Amino acid sequence: MQQVSVQDVLRLLEQLAPPALAEGWDNVGLLVESEGPVTGILTVLDITDAAVEEAIARGYNLIAAHHPVIFRPVKSLHYNNVIYKMAQAGISAICMHTNLDCAAGGTGDTLAALLGLQNVQTYAVDGDENLGRIGTLLQPMSMPQLAALCRDVLHTPVRYVENSRAVSRVAVVTGSGDYIEDALAAGADALVTGEVGYHKAMDAAAAGLGVVEAGHFGTEAPIAAVLKEKLAAAFPALPVRVSETMKDVFRTL
Repeated sequence: MQQVSVQDVLRLLEQLAPPALAEGWDNVGLLVESEGPVTGILTVLDITDAAVEEAIARGYNLIAAHHPVIFRPVKSLHYNNVIYKMAQAGISAICMHTNLDCAAGGTGDTLAALLGLQNVQTYAVDGDENLGRIGTLLQPMSMPQLAALCRDVLHTPVRYVENSRAVSRVAVVTGSGDYIEDALAAGADALVTGEVGYHKAMDAAAAGLGVVEAGHFGTEAPIAAVLKEKLAAAFPALPVRVSETMKDVFRTL
């Protein structure tokens, strides 16, 4: 059986989410590198202690994640730091963040597909032509109906801002999404996103734009299953699993 190297996996993931699509402030790519062939891949949203322990228990030595495990400058390493634990256990990390948000088939397209949007196109968000997705619902619906759809397909609690008309055109931005003006400029009736500030939600209500806030985790976690399918198809002899430890850091009463 031909061995798979970390570089083999990196090349595939960089084809799926080219690093050139990442924002200048972002940190993507091979962020932790260990030696030896890949024994298994765990896909996750965030590389947490629990995810590292799961990889160790399964004998996997590569984690493919959306959020960068190294983002802010690391000024010191402690024995209980997740990066230290990965290096000690010989586990590599490949992270694809804003490049995966912008890429075809990435987080935006995944969310649009889960909502059943048709004729999906990109639209400019915060000056980035590839970040937003906008499409049409099979049938117009009310904001409570759209919020319920998001809750059911994403398996997450939601909040929503009402609008004054039926919703047909829906814009989506995964994760942090205070981009009300961009959604309006794209001709959306509603925006589905992860997080919206209070005053931005007030702006949306005043402008007649519906908003569904489905959580940062809720809108981005589905990408882990997409990555799993793509990696498993490319490396059929290699065990690839979605982490069983993934969970939203927020609890809802």
